[in-house]
Amino acid sequence: MAGPTLRRMPNRMHIEAQARIFKALGHPSRLMMAEALTHGPLCVAELQHIVGADMSTISRHLAVMKAADIVTDEKRGLYVYYSLRLSCLGQFLTATSAALDKKTQARQAQLAAMMEP
Repeated sequence: MAGPTLRRMPNRMHIEAQARIFKALGHPSRLMMAEALTHGPLCVAELQHIVGADMSTISRHLAVMKAADIVTDEKRGLYVYYSLRLSCLGQFLTATSAALDKKTQARQAQLAAMMEP
């Protein structure tokens, strides 16, 4: 009889790197930028327009995301374009949005059931 399949457990450094990624994504503005970048590279001015914060705040957020290896940058003429380094982030954001939508629908169904005579 075969025993359970053993999965390789990540080492502490791996877990700490993942924690840095989650911490860097732990701000609504950074999540907005990450979501926008799932559609392709954007410059700072475009991200500023999406988030609605001043240029220095956007730059600080991007520095946090770059330090966590979430984004990468590329100079094109006078502009710096940012793109996602984590290609799977779009799938993660889609999955979490779907889970939130499902939870909201369940709450709405509960409320509707409570309102029925």
